[in-house]
Amino acid sequence: MKIAITSTGNTLNEVLDERFGRCAFFVIYDTEKKTTEFLQNPHAEADSGAGPAAVQFIAERGVSKIISGEFGFKIKSLLDSLKIQMIVIKEPNRKINEIIKMLNL
Repeated sequence: MKIAITSTGNTLNEVLDERFGRCAFFVIYDTEKKTTEFLQNPHAEADSGAGPAAVQFIAERGVSKIISGEFGFKIKSLLDSLKIQMIVIKEPNRKINEIIKMLNL
């Protein structure tokens, strides 16, 4: 299964980005292969529609779950229609490697 995690940067020592649509990077973690891929969010600086565009960007990569600090109100129904689960972590200083470790428990 592929899980997207919003990140402030492109290393495992970065912290969770609280913003879904405007996060700096998406970390795509494959739970079966135990691989990580860092993708710069091409919609982070969009004037409008960053959230829906980010959903499309992530959905094209076969993601089943997205972990972020928060999601915009327009995003839930869009993710529901694509059968992508939202997971909210309310710990802004949580490092990406810690989140991945939790996924492997």
